[in-house]
Amino acid sequence: MAHETAQPGLWARAQRTSVEQLHIRLESFIVLIVLSAVMAVLSPFFLSLSNFLNILLATSTIGVLAIAATYVIGSGGLDLSLGSVMGLSGVAGAYVAVNLGAPSPVGLAACILAGSAAGYVNGQLITRAFVPAFIVTLGMLGLARGLALVISDGRVIYGLPALMVYVGQGRPLGIPMPVIIFVITAIVAHCVLAYSKFGRHTMALGDSESAARAAGIRVERHRRILYTLSGALAGLAGMLFMARINSGDPTAGLNYELTAITAAIIGGTNLFGGRGSILGTMIGALIMGVLQNGLNLLAVQSYYQQMAIGAVLILAVFIDQYQVRKESRV
Repeated sequence: MAHETAQPGLWARAQRTSVEQLHIRLESFIVLIVLSAVMAVLSPFFLSLSNFLNILLATSTIGVLAIAATYVIGSGGLDLSLGSVMGLSGVAGAYVAVNLGAPSPVGLAACILAGSAAGYVNGQLITRAFVPAFIVTLGMLGLARGLALVISDGRVIYGLPALMVYVGQGRPLGIPMPVIIFVITAIVAHCVLAYSKFGRHTMALGDSESAARAAGIRVERHRRILYTLSGALAGLAGMLFMARINSGDPTAGLNYELTAITAAIIGGTNLFGGRGSILGTMIGALIMGVLQNGLNLLAVQSYYQQMAIGAVLILAVFIDQYQVRKESRV
């Protein structure tokens, strides 16, 4: 008697549909809903419109960094310098606009160029000098932070031009400009990663570099582009943060790389490469934003918040690897 193939259950089918059609992990979305419900119960201010906009505004910077982390980690790489490059980029833009008196568009472009340059150096060292990504980006973490302090002479650079401040503090139709820029960036990044050849090659690198090489993908060139892109996105995050606080702060972005990597992994990016989703990462970034916002509303001290972020990172990696092992046994 022939045995019928066992059909997956309702939960398994829902998980598969969410991944294949929406490019998100269902568990992440449920965590976001549950966490929001808990915070709404614990704090009467959580569900207010102003607080919702505050969450989106705070998430915009981390979200852009998390997009960078998704591309790099999904390709089997790692970028620990995101937070420091973000700080360097903000200082570079403020220095060009304030100290050198350049027009606002030049100052804004300087942020992106500074981040891109740092990412390009990372990519060159990783692919041409064959230094592990962990070491290169860890070194860049210190180099970028030190350079930001040197450029600013260890002081915050104040007095940005009005146009640069508008990028961080403007509210067309009541929506903060950083949120608009973040959403546009996320949409473009999602379309590239999910539907373009570049995105497929990126995930192929993370799945198997040798197979990607055999398929004709120029692995080293693609990695250099990915790390340059990661640096450019860190520069964009630095630009948004600088414009929002109306200054170039050399200490900006401290430990932000941890939060960005956590958001990417919570959203379903495999820490060892081969799988990543920008929409999932956005949910992960919102989870981190809701968590930090809720803890702030509950007056939880900052060092406990850092402990919470670290615990969430460990839990996210554990759940991700559990899912991988579970799927491999099917």
